[in-house]
Amino acid sequence: MRRLWILTATVFAISGCGRYFPTALQPAAGQAEGMTANDDGSITYELDRLAITLRPMTDAELNRQFASESTRGASSVNPYTFGDWSTPGEDWTPPRFTVFRLEVGNYQYPKIMLDPLNASVTTANNRTYGSLSYADLYEYYQAYFQGRTGRARAEFRTRTDLLKRTMYRAALVFSGMDGEGYLVFPLLHDDVRRIVVHIEDVALRFNYADLPVETVDLSFSFERDMRQGYIPMDAVIRN
Repeated sequence: MRRLWILTATVFAISGCGRYFPTALQPAAGQAEGMTANDDGSITYELDRLAITLRPMTDAELNRQFASESTRGASSVNPYTFGDWSTPGEDWTPPRFTVFRLEVGNYQYPKIMLDPLNASVTTANNRTYGSLSYADLYEYYQAYFQGRTGRARAEFRTRTDLLKRTMYRAALVFSGMDGEGYLVFPLLHDDVRRIVVHIEDVALRFNYADLPVETVDLSFSFERDMRQGYIPMDAVIRN
């Protein structure tokens, strides 16, 4: 019996070492015209004095951004991650969503409009992911805590309030102003290595009826690798 237990444990360890974990997204080579890859892993589109920057966020960064909401184990209320929760017997926390930080600096046009619902992700292996709206995530967390009361309701309100404050909103960015917030997509599949984040119909000029008459479509290219191991490398560094 002891020999069987040792054999079973060995097989489990070997199979565990065969798991694959993605590295953080980084700017890919060969960006679209007008795009500049930055040292912090972001990509900036510049048109005269208009700058639109997109940066992929890791779970570790999001947990630091919402530190008090990310250190409660299963009760962590960070709306973008699972916080420091992990399943029993595991030493790592799986990702929840694919999150980007979007920053807009408009010092060129009287006003511009960027709608986060016009954002999507396409991959080199023909997958497509649509941007998740606040309503999508509200419904997700509502179903997640459906039928529960008390503390769970408070956690739901905390999550949705944080989403409302921090997601990028479809609002006009007037001249001399900045806008920022998070774009949220479903979790990328394990077979995804290279992606393009598309943001379509960014309105630059409007007519007398306040309808867009000049728009631009943006494409930000990122890539990642897969590493084999029992736990992801960033978990090893954190511990």
